[in-house]
Amino acid sequence: MTLAELLVRLGSSGLDLMWRVECDEFVDPRCAELERRSTGTGMDTLTLLSLTSPFLQLIDAEARGFGVDGRLMVVLTEADSSWWDVRAVDERVLSDLRRHYPGATDLREDARDL
Repeated sequence: MTLAELLVRLGSSGLDLMWRVECDEFVDPRCAELERRSTGTGMDTLTLLSLTSPFLQLIDAEARGFGVDGRLMVVLTEADSSWWDVRAVDERVLSDLRRHYPGATDLREDARDL
């Protein structure tokens, strides 16, 4: 599973998010571009999708999606290039994600850890 596939799974609920991505390992030149565009307010979903498609496998990376009010809405963490930790605030988004990723958790429950 790639970040691009996860972004597509967010559907329309992910379109209004602004993203900041941090990569611990730079396995592809696009990782530097992801981090560069993550400064300030971050990048919109379509920009992030364009940078992660057609295939970008990340290792030890985290993508944080913020709503228009600047509130953290979604956190996608790739642990070892094959496993994703998926957390979301919006119950509708969380329900949609749980259909594909049963382990998706409510971000509000662990917001104190962020």
